[in-house]
Amino acid sequence: MDSVTKRDSSEERVVELKTLSPRVSESLDAKNGDSKYTDDNAGYDPEEALLSQDSDIEAQKGQVAEKPAATVPLEYGVPLRTKVFYLTTYLLLNLALTIHSKMLFAQFKFPFLLTAFHTGATSVGCYTLMLGGYIKPSKLSLRDNMIIVAFSVLCTINIAISNVSLALVSVAFHQIIRSIAPVFTVVVYQLFLGRSYSRATWISCIPITVGVSMVAYGELDFTAIGFALTLLGVVLAVIKTVVTNRLMTGSLALPALEILLRVSPLAAFQSLVYAVVTGEGAGFKKFVDDGQLTTGWVIALVTNSSIAFLLNISSFQTNKVTGALTISVCGNLKQILTVLLGIIIFNVKIGVINGLGMVIAILGGAYYSKVELNNKQAKKASSPGS
Repeated sequence: MDSVTKRDSSEERVVELKTLSPRVSESLDAKNGDSKYTDDNAGYDPEEALLSQDSDIEAQKGQVAEKPAATVPLEYGVPLRTKVFYLTTYLLLNLALTIHSKMLFAQFKFPFLLTAFHTGATSVGCYTLMLGGYIKPSKLSLRDNMIIVAFSVLCTINIAISNVSLALVSVAFHQIIRSIAPVFTVVVYQLFLGRSYSRATWISCIPITVGVSMVAYGELDFTAIGFALTLLGVVLAVIKTVVTNRLMTGSLALPALEILLRVSPLAAFQSLVYAVVTGEGAGFKKFVDDGQLTTGWVIALVTNSSIAFLLNISSFQTNKVTGALTISVCGNLKQILTVLLGIIIFNVKIGVINGLGMVIAILGGAYYSKVELNNKQAKKASSPGS
């Protein structure tokens, strides 16, 4: 893509030189015939103009070399309507899977096994799309394949740490710690990828984090190891989100569906290993032997896994077009919508602090949206050719 871009830009410069002044072209013809042409109306000297033009071109070349154009992140070039569509789809699917999984976990207490079902369904779905010609795998080097394997391990470890930490701390404490994910995302981008964010972006993360913390406020029960693992889980989740974005927008530039095609089978296998190690395999065998795996349960698990497949596609594509920071903020706002639906569906009771936190988080989300829109306009205005 870079070579094509450079070629197009160079062709544009040639066109500009040919069309800058018709009188320069005429002077070239005249010089071939050892004659001179002078504009009688304005005393125009073509040789002087040509020398002047050459000097201007050299000056322009020097300026380009000294000030190379800054690379604009992909998300700032995506139309707002497209972002809204992907974010809305992502939120709806995320909420649907969260609520449906919560209902399943009331009796189906096998989180790693359910994760294996999710990633297995995604593998089958992506393979079917590949057979239909919708996914065309790229030819990757050994190093690229090792990156994919490492990424799948990161995804599985992230799930494992999250589940283990949740067993050591209260749900309220777990959500409060995870609410700082947007801040960690900005830090990771700035430290490791050299991307700077405006002060307004930093400030916009504060009300979202504080608001979600207030919504999750409740019984803050935790241990030292639980706190450490929860914090590690947040860091791993942020790294996974950033790496996901880089796999699709960096040097590899893989499509979302191809990443899922390559990663899902590995994640499914790793999740099955975790299920066996943690005893979920034996528990599921007992679940089946007791006759609890009825037709209704099979339909429920297939439906849940199908939603997960659609969510995985939506999550990766949304990450690509909106950026890792926006997807982290969106994850925080999802917590607010989850609580709202919990009030409606499960008759969850909240206090004044929780309600105030919802208002603050929603306002913070609106402010973040405004900041990102301003950033997009500023980046677009400063980009070459704008």
